[in-house]
Amino acid sequence: MTSNTASSSPDALRAAGLRVTDSRRAVLDALTEAPHSSADELYRRVAQRTPQTNLQSVYNALADFVSAGIARRIEPAGRPGLYERRVADNHHHLVCTSCGTVADVDCVTGEAPCLVPSSAHGFAVHTAEVTFWGLCADCLAEGAAADDTAPAAPAPRPPATRP
Repeated sequence: MTSNTASSSPDALRAAGLRVTDSRRAVLDALTEAPHSSADELYRRVAQRTPQTNLQSVYNALADFVSAGIARRIEPAGRPGLYERRVADNHHHLVCTSCGTVADVDCVTGEAPCLVPSSAHGFAVHTAEVTFWGLCADCLAEGAAADDTAPAAPAPRPPATRP
């Protein structure tokens, strides 16, 4: 797994050209501990350690991290944006349609993208995002497949065509 998690939070922030603040450090630490978390989930973690931090500060820090390239935002259909520190490769995700668990799926690292479209339609492709939907092992073990209340995976969208 390639990531930006090897250095301490202050070092990672400085290396990205960001000012080190208690709030940013707390958000980056929380994100390192809990990848694939929403801003609200990260806020709950941060508020336990740094009570003076507010939700807007968490959103601001996450936006700064994404802009600086030390965090990535993913947006699984039907879910709030999720954040992770794994940014230095072109990996994909598995999402459980019952409990919402998200797991990384490796692909060819060091090469972006790891999927090549049959036709790029003139685009210069730099990233491929793939989300696999299904049931995680825990939900399968609990019989979630028979649970009619489980949210359904989004229907695949047909590829966009240019006129």
